Amino acid sequence: MSGKVCLITGGTSGIGAAVAKILAKHGEKVIIVGRNLEKSIETVNQIKQQTGNQNVDFMLADLSSLSQVRQLALDFRHIHPRLDVLVNNAGVTMFRYQETADGFESTFEVNYLSHFLLTNMLLDTLKASSPSRIINVSSAVHIAADIDLEDLNGRKKKYSALNAYARSKLANLLFTYELARLLDGSGVTVNAVHPGLVKSNLGRGGRSFSSRVWRIVNSFGSSPEKGAATIVYLATSPEVENVTGKYFANLKPIRSSEKSYDVYTARKLWEISEKIVEPNTTVSPAS
Repeated sequence: MSGKVCLITGGTSGIGAAVAKILAKHGEKVIIVGRNLEKSIETVNQIKQQTGNQNVDFMLADLSSLSQVRQLALDFRHIHPRLDVLVNNAGVTMFRYQETADGFESTFEVNYLSHFLLTNMLLDTLKASSPSRIINVSSAVHIAADIDLEDLNGRKKKYSALNAYARSKLANLLFTYELARLLDGSGVTVNAVHPGLVKSNLGRGGRSFSSRVWRIVNSFGSSPEKGAATIVYLATSPEVENVTGKYFANLKPIRSSEKSYDVYTARKLWEISEKIVEPNTTVSPAS
């Protein structure tokens, strides 16, 4: 690859920043999505200095706001005529139940729903740029999750940070497999990845017992660069140019949970999500 346009959500730290740096070393045009202006500028400048690639930029959007995600997609389409690689990486873990201004449980909206919206709004650009690739960052913890289509916010059960996180990652897999079916023959591949246990900012600042446990477990994680390896492989390797609808870990496709292959659930989740986010909603692109 050389000069491919790559968009990475959650690109200012952790796995996202590592992916951005490696792709920049490959000579790609890298755009990271961050929610903090100063952090985004700092990250872009670091990547430019460390890689010598000056074709690195950022776009601002808070993925806890569907309106900001819509604006992000419209602005991207307005500025960039093509998109070769979309990495849906941004993620959060909330240690108490919180809802966004849109009325959805925060982990579910940031980790899944906003990426569903962003991807759908960029599909035409991805198709026009084919062969192109979409990589959704999931997690092995999805195996512990259930999707209640009538309770996507998880209000029926006592809130658990792990359950909420796992549910969002199961949703990412269901989305991956359904999107791969819908895009069959389009030249756009869609795969999901388990990056492994990686040291990250998830859980930092929380004071609950579960947040302390999360930080302890997190401390045993590998480096962001190691976590980024399979994502970069899916983004760049000619070996997977025509591979789609798979779940990868350690550079190899593996089986995800049986629940993640439920076609009925995947299609119903898609229908519900589409009604929620209204991906065709238009907002004036920023000048």
